[in-house]
Amino acid sequence: MRHLPLALALAALLGACQPAPQTPTKDAAKPAAGASAFAFEEAGITELQRRMADGAVTSHALTQAYLDRIAAIDKAGPTLNSVIELNPAALKEAEALDAERKAGRLRGPLHGIPVLLKDNIDATPMVNSAGSLALAEHRPKADAFLVAKLRQAGAVILGKTNLSEWANFRSTRSTSGWSGRGGQTRNPYVLDRNPCGSSAGSGTAIAANLATAGIGTETDGSIICPAAVAGLVGLKPTVGLVSRSGIIPISASQDTAGPMTRSVADAAALLTAIAAADPGDAASSERPQSAPVDYTAHLKADALKGARIGVVRKLMGYHPDTDATMERAIAAMKAAGATVVDAEIPTLGQWDAAEYEVLLYEFKDGLNAYLAGSGAPHKSLEALIAFNNQNAASEMPFFAQEIFEQANAKGPLSDKAYLDARDKARRLAGPEGIDAALKKHGLDALVAPAMSPAWPIDPVNGDHFLGAGYGASAVARYPSLTVPMGEVHGLPVGIVFMGTAWSEPKLIELGYAFEQASKARKPPRFLPTIATASP
Repeated sequence: MRHLPLALALAALLGACQPAPQTPTKDAAKPAAGASAFAFEEAGITELQRRMADGAVTSHALTQAYLDRIAAIDKAGPTLNSVIELNPAALKEAEALDAERKAGRLRGPLHGIPVLLKDNIDATPMVNSAGSLALAEHRPKADAFLVAKLRQAGAVILGKTNLSEWANFRSTRSTSGWSGRGGQTRNPYVLDRNPCGSSAGSGTAIAANLATAGIGTETDGSIICPAAVAGLVGLKPTVGLVSRSGIIPISASQDTAGPMTRSVADAAALLTAIAAADPGDAASSERPQSAPVDYTAHLKADALKGARIGVVRKLMGYHPDTDATMERAIAAMKAAGATVVDAEIPTLGQWDAAEYEVLLYEFKDGLNAYLAGSGAPHKSLEALIAFNNQNAASEMPFFAQEIFEQANAKGPLSDKAYLDARDKARRLAGPEGIDAALKKHGLDALVAPAMSPAWPIDPVNGDHFLGAGYGASAVARYPSLTVPMGEVHGLPVGIVFMGTAWSEPKLIELGYAFEQASKARKPPRFLPTIATASP
């Protein structure tokens, strides 16, 4: 659920040392073999519902079309390697929903819509493995709470997506999108580029139209980063809005699941289905209201008119082309009627050490509880460390498990060191960070570039991370929303909108208005690489 950023100072230094822009060669501009036209390319939830209502397509036919596309370009052709497992009951689920539609029973906007889930979410009858061979035979007996909500809403669970193993919380030198069970997921825009993590498979699969929508999870960046580099909308909710029950955890403080989609409208529809109070998740008790919210009611194309937006320029400067794209996004918001001012998060970066301490403590505690309670074949973090050591050739061919070892050395959550770190991180990122910035300038939201363009896959050295804009929201437990804002040499970049706790409706309004003004998303072309022409 977490992407581990480098220190901001190092990110700025690396950003200042970027090579000159590269011109793609003629060969590099050719899409990979097998990437042919698709009948439902870029089709959203509303369009597909209309087509099913008109009788032009059934859920069964739609589900089969996605299964065929997965076979054609995920397992063959460009070989994206984003889907780790298919639901063997998907077609039967679709048939049952078609029968309900024929009988006049509609469950809502998701009725018959195929959805992919990240492989750290319990969904019967499939494995839930976090990408690890240690859990390759772990089949939970019940759905996660959010999966039950999706099924109640009529979604077809198409399958599970690959991820950065253990949600990028095993090693400081990991390669995002790689897992021992699933191998390496690729970025669909340029195949030798990284899909970012840890919801890498969900990002690649939805960008490549392997399902209508997807679910990712985030602790710090793992929805926002892969969504941004795959030209998607990614919505990380306030912690407690969406249940974490039945999800392999990292942090009780920061974990959440959220939508990964090709449009803000689809993200709003998906969030409407999964946002629900869960008595089994303590964070649900923090919700300001228990009544359901229809987030699609906040799709307002004119929402930027009169809005006040703060640009956090200290979250820029690590990549000049990303900065230039951000300036165009700022101009688009101004043209749509927004007042855009420079803003500063006064405590930026001061919570980093405290956050890491919190995650180490909470990972051990939460993972041990999940393993013991879900019938997993290994019952503790200590047992997983032993498994990895015994299976090092397959589980640790490129990077080790130093984060596992650091977490296993931590004590209980009653330790003063943990409690102090937890309170410090939340205070600095939330009330004294995002909230202070919003209040000082009278802002509706803060914005920054979500991420740099995707870097080349490098299993030897690990991720080449330059910088990002999402960290404050993650640590504060507040919502964030990334929306495509353009491309850099054919690689998507996103703008992230950040607000205070429970401000999802406002972020959806602003993100939707920006999306309609910019129309920046382009579907992937599955290019093999970005190469330079001879001088």
